[in-house]
Order: sequence, then C-alpha cells, then structure tokens
Amino acid sequence: MEKKKRKVLLGVLIIVLLVGSIGLFMKNRVNTLNNSFINEESIVEELDDNLIGAYIQQGEEYVKADTIPTSGYEFNAEESYCKIGDNIQENITLSYDMETQTLTVSPIAEKGTKCYLYFDEQKLPANEYILASANAPTGQTTDWTGGTTYYYTGNPNNWVQFGGFWWRIIRINGDGSIRMIYQGTSANTTGTETRIGTSAFNSSYADNMYVGYMYTSGQKQGIGTSSTIKEVLDEWYSNNLTNYGQYIDGNAGFCGDRRTTSGSGIRTNQTYYQPLTRAQNSSPSLTCETLDIYTVKESSTGNKALINPIGLISVDEAMFAGLAMNKSTSGNYLNTGQTYWTMSPLFFVSTVDGAAVFEVLSGGSLIGNNVDNATNVRPVINIRAD
Repeated sequence: MEKKKRKVLLGVLIIVLLVGSIGLFMKNRVNTLNNSFINEESIVEELDDNLIGAYIQQGEEYVKADTIPTSGYEFNAEESYCKIGDNIQENITLSYDMETQTLTVSPIAEKGTKCYLYFDEQKLPANEYILASANAPTGQTTDWTGGTTYYYTGNPNNWVQFGGFWWRIIRINGDGSIRMIYQGTSANTTGTETRIGTSAFNSSYADNMYVGYMYTSGQKQGIGTSSTIKEVLDEWYSNNLTNYGQYIDGNAGFCGDRRTTSGSGIRTNQTYYQPLTRAQNSSPSLTCETLDIYTVKESSTGNKALINPIGLISVDEAMFAGLAMNKSTSGNYLNTGQTYWTMSPLFFVSTVDGAAVFEVLSGGSLIGNNVDNATNVRPVINIRAD
C-alpha cells in the first residue's frame, strides 16, 4: 500500500516495548495510550524508541490529531499501519479498543518502529441521526411494535432522496426503521408527480373482504388474495426498488386495521370498522392486530404475507400528521393537491353502497371512497434503522 502521500505527524506517543526471553517478534502487545504524549514536537526530536501518532477523518480527508479521540470516531484498522524507516510492515496487525483506549500490536515490533493510527468519523444509524438533527420529528406515541414511534406533523423538513425518488418521512417506527411516503422524481410538494399512477383499491365493492389490502372470501382478516392496489404496488416495487432491497426493512410492516366497531366483517353483513370511529373522534392509534400487519415472509412479526415490503399510509398516520376527517388542511406535507388511497377501511353498508376505504382528498381532508373507484397511489416503504 502506498503511504507516501500521508502528511508527517505533528507528534508521537511512546510505545513501551516488552522484550522477553521467548523472543521480540513472537508476542502480541497491549499498550495503554496516554494522550499527553501525542504531538509534542520536543518528544519527537528526542525519542529513538517506538513512536505512534494519530489521524482523524474530516470529510474525505484525514488530518493530524492533537489527541487520540475518545468518542465520535471508530478505529480504521485497514488504513492504520506501522513503518520501520520508509518501509511499511505488512505483517503487523493493529487493533484499538476505543472504550479502554488500548492498542494491540501483533506481533510486537522492533525498536524504531513508527505506527500510525487512523480514525473514521462514527456514523450514527439513520434513525438516531434523524432524532439528533434540527429536523427531528415533533410528536411521539407507541405503535404496534411496542416501541416508541416519533412522527412528523405540519410541513417539516422531512425530505429523503432514495432509490432515485424523493420521499417524505412519516415517522420513525417503534423498532427504529423509518417510514417514508413517495413524493416523486423531484422535490415537488404538489401535483401529479407525487403519485405513481391511479388504481382501484379492489375490483369489486360487493363484499366486506374487499376492504382488505389482502383478503379471503368468508374471512374477516383473510390474506389469500392480493388486492388490486397491492398488485400495482408490487409491480412498481419490482420495477424500481428491487436493487435497493438490502436497505428496505420488511419487519415493521403496514397496518390495514380490520377490527370492527359493529358487524362481523364477513360477506355482506353490515360492518363499521374501528378506523372510522377513531377518525370521527380524532383519536388516532397505531395499534394493530397481527393478522392485519402486512410483513414479508422473512419477518419475525405480522402476517408474513407480502412478496415485497411496500404498502400504503394508514388513516391514523395521516391524523397524527395533522389531517382530519371532513376538514381541509392546507400547508401539510401530506396534502399534495391530489386525492390518494390509504389502507384503512371505513365500512361495508350493503351490496348497493358497498365497501369503502379511507383516502386523503386533494384539499387535505380524510374521507371514504368505494374501493372500486380509481384514485391516486402513493407507495410507502420502511428504511432500515442502520
């Protein structure tokens, strides 16, 4: 490895060599570093023993450090090295424990060896980075993971560019993953570019089962058949996000809450669903039953029914963001001037009035729509916490 491009260190730290009867080159050595000896030029001139110094990362560059960092950095073993004279010692392995501030040199080097330690800026997991920023979410509650979820309200700076598209962060989920809603191919706040297209939620409205993102005939919470809108989202994911799958979380899932306030939720029995009651009372909740939490088959939670980790926003998430039923809301990040689907059911009244699911209206209010009507589609995904 070419190291000539590296700048001369300002200072050094004495490594006290352990020379035993077994032999100088056959032992590992653990050295406790003392920052008071870093970068003192008078010591550099006087020492003819082993020397050590440190570089820390700043952006894409490494700069000389006055002290060995104790936090905010992580040791870069690949960049770190030792030299004797001008020759890099490829056989020497360095490791450094940030907690105890101890350096291990293996095998221990001969007198006159100079070692150079490199430290990279420690990158916070994405969820911690967001929470620590000036643009952190403003509200919190508990969601179906059992953890604390942090959500955005109003019109915050919650933009993310990912996978060639722009997104807005809805919330940090209780498990640390980050839920985002599609915003388009550019940073548009309104307009038709904020959707991927239009679709019916389901092809028919003549049965309770059609309020489901997935459904099975004769079951309240069936998952045997994909809805029309799920098929649209699956195709879009396959065409656009498959190559980014390693960054997308499938464990947090999406809630299509089919718990009922009245009625059985089966076939043509008149049924009103709990999301409607919560919307009428402006009392959102992020609890959800396992059968209605849509997750991928590899997940440790939920119904494990999804092919792809993609879904829709829930009406409760829209309410936490600041939207309300039958009330226009301007200046909210979820108001794009376009009407689009959520995945939360309202009711099945009769075979005439049919099954209905919540949507966000173009004016920013929440209202129901029969599932066989075509409305705009805005995908929602979860990014891994790290």
